[in-house]
Amino acid sequence: METREKIVIIGGGFAGLQLAKTLNNKNKKVLVIDKVNHHMFQPLFYQVACGRIEPSNISFPFRKIFQRSRNTQYRMTEVQSVVPEENKLVTEDGDFHYDQLVIATGCKTNFFGNSKMEHLTFGMKNTQEAISIRNHVLLTFEKLIIEKRRSDDGNWNIVIVGSGPTGVELAGAFAEMKKYILPRDYPHMNFDELKIILISSTEMPLTSMSVESQQKSEEYLKEFGVIFMKGEMVTGYDGDKVFMQSGKEIASNNVIWAAGVTGNVINGMNPEVVFRNRYKTDRYNRVLGYENIFAIGDIAYMETPKYPDGHPQVANVAINQGKNLGKNFLKKNRSDWKEYEYKDQGSMATIGKHRAVVDLPNFKFQGIFAWYFWMFLHLMLILSVRNKLAVFFNWMWSYVNKDSSLRLIIIPNKKNKTEQ
Repeated sequence: METREKIVIIGGGFAGLQLAKTLNNKNKKVLVIDKVNHHMFQPLFYQVACGRIEPSNISFPFRKIFQRSRNTQYRMTEVQSVVPEENKLVTEDGDFHYDQLVIATGCKTNFFGNSKMEHLTFGMKNTQEAISIRNHVLLTFEKLIIEKRRSDDGNWNIVIVGSGPTGVELAGAFAEMKKYILPRDYPHMNFDELKIILISSTEMPLTSMSVESQQKSEEYLKEFGVIFMKGEMVTGYDGDKVFMQSGKEIASNNVIWAAGVTGNVINGMNPEVVFRNRYKTDRYNRVLGYENIFAIGDIAYMETPKYPDGHPQVANVAINQGKNLGKNFLKKNRSDWKEYEYKDQGSMATIGKHRAVVDLPNFKFQGIFAWYFWMFLHLMLILSVRNKLAVFFNWMWSYVNKDSSLRLIIIPNKKNKTEQ
């Protein structure tokens, strides 16, 4: 009896999940390893952080996804290193062997080596971080209403560092929250002096998008009262004040870092194949210098004639690299493998109700139609029908009432373990 090839996938993000789904119920043994037990729909994390939707609506347990699979298994553990010469992974819960290894570990927030900033600010690359932002922002107002501190001392400002899609969408959502929701929840507090501040190292927001979208997004931010600080570099944060290269300071207890990402590189690989914290691969996503180790998604750095500096770290690239590699694995001969080529399907961002910008390959538009387009596309990308309906219901409720009922502060109990 022929032994089935064992393919181990590290990471269940867009790339890893798409690869596993392509190989599902095929003549391969597939093992998905991830340190969390669910796939996360990252584009909507900002709505979790602002209390628009529940984390469970955009989180999908791996065991549920592969409940009926005949060939795919999942293990919840954290990979510590890879031993290529032994075809072995070392995890905190034991070793796993593979015939083919696929690294799809994605990215984490890049604090550029500033450990104090990493400790005191909030990133937003996983469900836990999004919930932590929601908890912290809401707790700020709960404390202020008890302490009765002045609303204009600046300490309750919400500061977002980074003006990419995450930063812009967060700023718009918090601005809506300030205008429509917080005054209802805290009728005796004055929110006029609450500032939503977006700090950008560039002169315009959304620099990866068209000039029209950049200009329109800045206009939308101003309409919502967001303070857009352009051309500013954040150099530090002490928990009370944000410091900038220009010498300016901003008081805030709520600082969200959305200024960049860096790859989740695994120990044990040749450091020469790592470039900008991404693994250099050939056109088949095979890591250079290795026959049976591949990298897909944000962690992969693939140079092509169209993209000589590597592909953008976006969901479309991850999804399609996962699909392409899965189809290649199912072919009998490697000579039949298909090279990966990215087809840019466009980009988009939303800045509050009826305000969005969309760049398609041959068409650009902004405003209310772009907002409906953004909602429809994101709704279709959510995995299950139940979750689609839950998100749709929450969106419609917010649309009609300009409110939501999801502003729960949920903080886990801390148990002190004492030696017996």
